[in-house]
Amino acid sequence: MDQHPRSEDLTTSPMCRHASPQTCALLAGEMTGRDLADGETLFTEGDPGGFVFLIRSGELEVHRDQDGHGGEDGHGEDRRDGEDRRDVLLRVMGPGEVGGMTSMALERPRSATLRARGPVSLMTIASDRLLELMAAHDDLARSVIAYLSEKVRTKTRQLTTLLGEQEHDPRPRVAVFDTKPYDRRWLSAQAGDDLVFDFHEARLGPGTTRLAAGYRVICAFVNDDLAAPVIEQLAAGGVELIALRCAGFNNVDLEAAREHGITVVRVPAYSPHAVAEHAAALILTLNRKVHRAHQRVREGNFTLAGLEGFDLHGRTAGVIGLGKIGRAMADILRGFGMTVLGHDAYPDQEYAERSGVKFVGLDELLQRSDVVSLHAPLTPDTHHLIVAGRISRMKKGVLLINTSRGALVDTTALVAGLKSGHLGGAGLDVYEEESGYFFEDRSDQVITDDVLARLLTFPNVVVTSHQGFLTSDALQAIARTTAGSVRDYLAGKRGRELESVVLPQGNGS
Repeated sequence: MDQHPRSEDLTTSPMCRHASPQTCALLAGEMTGRDLADGETLFTEGDPGGFVFLIRSGELEVHRDQDGHGGEDGHGEDRRDGEDRRDVLLRVMGPGEVGGMTSMALERPRSATLRARGPVSLMTIASDRLLELMAAHDDLARSVIAYLSEKVRTKTRQLTTLLGEQEHDPRPRVAVFDTKPYDRRWLSAQAGDDLVFDFHEARLGPGTTRLAAGYRVICAFVNDDLAAPVIEQLAAGGVELIALRCAGFNNVDLEAAREHGITVVRVPAYSPHAVAEHAAALILTLNRKVHRAHQRVREGNFTLAGLEGFDLHGRTAGVIGLGKIGRAMADILRGFGMTVLGHDAYPDQEYAERSGVKFVGLDELLQRSDVVSLHAPLTPDTHHLIVAGRISRMKKGVLLINTSRGALVDTTALVAGLKSGHLGGAGLDVYEEESGYFFEDRSDQVITDDVLARLLTFPNVVVTSHQGFLTSDALQAIARTTAGSVRDYLAGKRGRELESVVLPQGNGS
């Protein structure tokens, strides 16, 4: 990276937004370039100030001891040996951001440790020299003051809002993302006298984390983005608990949550019958062509040609993933009089003997089954569990049902299997790239996802919008478990004391 600072680097910085180009050029000439290698520390919490910096490129991680006192306690005395201390990543600074202003103005030690995330290029200037330049150039002084004022105004607005809410209602508040009317209804019913749910229709992602600022607890759903960068921003805003109102957690970076000291809880079992019954509905709809018959009759067409199905009784069904939902599904299929084969990463032979389900290898299940229903969690091992090679080994005419997670199926391979006629049909309540469409009204827009658009053209494909969980019983159970987990956390329970906690080494079964 070029070490020589350029005035362009300053004119694009908020700190110099109101300074003239001449002043920016003068300031750039006074600054020194500095490069940091990945992991290199710019300064450590508690170090004296002495310089202000601007990030030209790269990112700096802002770290702090969990209690915010660095190597000393609040009175400047060394902490006792062996006392617990944990480094927490508060946030990440990016290009154009300025640091060191508070230390310059108040002559205080550094309040955090800054460490390079990958290569970083900086521009630095001695604090005393920057003060001299501000005194000599009014436009620079105004620009710096405006920059600091805007930062203070933003923080004050957030704090005023939160304090005002707390003044009128001291109960703990939970920020709920990706809210739908049924979420409001059932979570509000579980709020009781000790919780307040603040509902946001926006999905959680990099652009909406500001809505979580000041909350200790947030509530998220399946299509909210909880990747590492979002986790970092949530932690910086004070979030301690992520309560997922769903069973799956493949959208959460658990290692990042652990690194930032954020606990994650979920709803491991709300109503397995709700999802299993929806999967059964998809089977019956596909097999007996109910969707096509319904449309015909609405148009006055009462013919039966092309609506032929087959008896489920006496056929073989394969259930992949025998957790609570998979077992509920197996019970339904056996009730139809089907032979049920099961495949699970951890086969339970006692359950097999008790239920009549036979555990077999995946290949055998695919080769023998007339219906295959997916109920496995999405993990690195199950991602694209159903691919072209496995579809080719299935029985010709098989019905494939997925009510678990879209990415269990390689959708491109699924389309190819449908086009060739090898697959008899597909019932999908989930889709690999569903986040841009599911749960939203897109009826007045063109579907730009070519794969989804192609799926919707097949007469032997039924797609529902991730509604398997959508029963009053399940929604009530989800809200009850979510509220209960929040109460347990606020009461001081941690780790495995929380029944629904998700640990980094956990699984979603």
